[in-house]
Amino acid sequence: MSNRYDSNRFDSDVAEEGDEVVTIGDVAKAAGVSRSTASYALTGKRSISPAVKQRVIDAVQELGYVPNAGARALSTSQTKVIALLARFLDDEFAPAMLQYILGVTNGARELGYDTLLVSEEDGVHALQRLSSSRQVDGFVLLNVSEEDERLAVLGKAPQPGAMVGLPGDPDGFDVFDLDFVASGRLMVDTLHELGHRELILVSQPEDVVERGGAYVWRLANAARERAAELGVTLHSSFGASQQPGIGDDLKRLLDAHPSATGLLLNNEAAAAALPSVLLARGISVPVDLSVVGRYSDDFAKTFSLPFSAIDSAADELGRRAVRQLVARIEGGDEAPAPHTVELIPPVIHDRGSIAAPTKAPRG
Repeated sequence: MSNRYDSNRFDSDVAEEGDEVVTIGDVAKAAGVSRSTASYALTGKRSISPAVKQRVIDAVQELGYVPNAGARALSTSQTKVIALLARFLDDEFAPAMLQYILGVTNGARELGYDTLLVSEEDGVHALQRLSSSRQVDGFVLLNVSEEDERLAVLGKAPQPGAMVGLPGDPDGFDVFDLDFVASGRLMVDTLHELGHRELILVSQPEDVVERGGAYVWRLANAARERAAELGVTLHSSFGASQQPGIGDDLKRLLDAHPSATGLLLNNEAAAAALPSVLLARGISVPVDLSVVGRYSDDFAKTFSLPFSAIDSAADELGRRAVRQLVARIEGGDEAPAPHTVELIPPVIHDRGSIAAPTKAPRG
């Protein structure tokens, strides 16, 4: 990693005395110390003897040197601000996205960084603008698509970046995501082991897939392949991202497949709408229907969801991305660590909504 992240560089910290530009180097020379010692004396980042510190202060006063915070940020990339590029899209359930945002912002705050939330529709332009202006120390990307146009810009940016979401080509980036392939297989395996032989899978809206939301088809394809291997019938369908559409979708699917004994949800809106749909239909979980979802524990608590689910680990993914990003920001002259792709293995949190199927089909 280059030394652009060295927090001791003050080359652009300047003030004017008459027509002359005074730099931290001038201060150091006048005080008879090194540039780094002069910087430490002014910032307090390291202990400097009172006598040396006084010489630096005297030189500052004599030369009229005034550090410029904005210039220092441009020189050192130490704004202590992380840009979070995230959009609340109409075809995704906003409360679910909020869980990822909280993970990033909370993690950043704990490490001493502020977060600039950027929801600009043109993510490429936003990233270019923030990178060239050096307003932030690094970037975290959400809403990552299979062929994400922001990655070309991020790869050339002087600031480091990390992302929550696996793109088609993650080479050269720090990536953190749930293992959606393993998640799809685990859902099917779990219900198959209990004796279920016909399942329904409700995925995110088709619009999400069309714009490159690979996590949707990664889980769905893995579930279909595993079901075929095990001889399980799997009815796969897209669902809306909000009410009343998702409620209607759930009713339609339950009516269309009355012999299905298991319901798999890769759609947070479906999980939130399901309790009222089941109540209206008089369907008991898990006696009549076993349910396995995919959402975060915090999301389940927010909506009081009683369904067993794979934890999407939204908070943990956000925190991991921030920790890796800050490590790169503060790496200084150390050789940068290789980029990493971390996929969190899925774990089902059992809330009592899965059991062996009853013999009689629903309806």
